[in-house]
Amino acid sequence: MGNAGALAPINESLGEYSQLFMLLAAMVYGVVFIVFALDLAKTNKSISEMDSAALKRDEELLVGANGAVAGAGRKRRGVAERADNISDDIVTDKMTYTEFSSKRPMARIAVVLMWLAVALHGFGVVSRALAAHRVPWGNMYEFLTTGAFLVALVYLVVLIFKDLRFMGTFISGLVTLMLCAATIGFPTPVGHLVPALQSPWIVIHVSIAVLSSSLFAISFAMNVLQLMQHSRMNRLSAGLSDRLPFMRVVPGAGALENFAYRINTIAFVMWTFTVMAGAIWAEAAWGRYWGWDPKEVWSFVIWVVYAGYLHARATGGWTGPRSAWLSIVGFLCVVFNFTIVNIYFNGLHSYAGV
Repeated sequence: MGNAGALAPINESLGEYSQLFMLLAAMVYGVVFIVFALDLAKTNKSISEMDSAALKRDEELLVGANGAVAGAGRKRRGVAERADNISDDIVTDKMTYTEFSSKRPMARIAVVLMWLAVALHGFGVVSRALAAHRVPWGNMYEFLTTGAFLVALVYLVVLIFKDLRFMGTFISGLVTLMLCAATIGFPTPVGHLVPALQSPWIVIHVSIAVLSSSLFAISFAMNVLQLMQHSRMNRLSAGLSDRLPFMRVVPGAGALENFAYRINTIAFVMWTFTVMAGAIWAEAAWGRYWGWDPKEVWSFVIWVVYAGYLHARATGGWTGPRSAWLSIVGFLCVVFNFTIVNIYFNGLHSYAGV
């Protein structure tokens, strides 16, 4: 009893440090979001000015050589021709950037700040774990904060190998939203787990669920950008004006689709293991592998949607917007499972708390 009493102040202190680190991380993530947004705005302006100057120069040259009629015709054809060569202007479909897009100091600053935010965020997650003397994903607050940490960390790790700065606004905004939702919507003091959760399977089952959900979130962002790029290319092909010039620093829709597909493939394997591990844990805790609990049902729904997505794209020829929308539906099911189901559906998983 004496030892427990001696540890209590330390636990409380660590819990307070965890909250402080989370708050600081959320603030820095917010700054990162603003810097990335400013970078896109500056890039948008620079590309628009570059296009206008190039078009004016081409028009002047053609007017001088062939007369005003040829110049006007060239001007009308300019937008459509740039649509055919758009992937070579700023970024190729293999996500290899040209000199223009690599020289973006604000984006570099945003990446450095995001590493700082992830460091603070990591301290917050670790402090929470030390305060509770267990893994930090025993309730909705901890699931969201740990999940947000993994989303940001995975993004930065991938950023080392692939220049994905074009996703910075999406990722930093999503992480900021998750931290705010955890702090405002699901504040939960540090506490012990109920007996049903005191099992080694919480380390295996929930950690893989958090990581796979984080990967699904990243592929969701890529699919949204894919739809934006596809719509933009259709508009340019029709000879219409480019409303989103900054999208020229984003890879083509095909490259985004392929990369999202690879991420979803890895995440799906992890989610399959999550469902299987959950069934084994359920048998140990409740004496049955499957009981059609709402959480179990929606975990299976997520598995079916992503299985359908992978199968349709690999064998059914579902490419382009159709595959993107199916992947987005899968992520919306993930969000529904970890929000609406946890809050409003009564089931055996309700003991996890919100």
